[in-house]
Amino acid sequence: MRPTLLIGLLALSACAPRTATYTTVSVQNLRAAQQKGAYVLDVRTDAEYQEGHVPGAALLPLADLGARMNEVPKDRPVYVICRSGSRSAQASSQLVKAGYMQVFNVDGGMNAWTRAGYPADR
Repeated sequence: MRPTLLIGLLALSACAPRTATYTTVSVQNLRAAQQKGAYVLDVRTDAEYQEGHVPGAALLPLADLGARMNEVPKDRPVYVICRSGSRSAQASSQLVKAGYMQVFNVDGGMNAWTRAGYPADR
């Protein structure tokens, strides 16, 4: 390959848009962030939320996220939680596609949160 072609290809790859993604974190990471006032988004149903949720978590069911995404702040990290981590991964993906830059999916969800012995509001 000619040097000028190689340099051109390297320049193009450096300018290519990077695919934004979310980060999966443990409940221990969430607990530390939550104690510092992090924004926690619970994407379960209202009935699940009423059974117990991370203190201070905002409820926005996954089914409503697309229509109500403007309620989620873009200017701070968003920690997304559900029951087991599946719906929160879907929600995290939606948020990233909508331009959110600091999205954290909580691995294991509320199941892991309660197993770790962390408090839940009812």
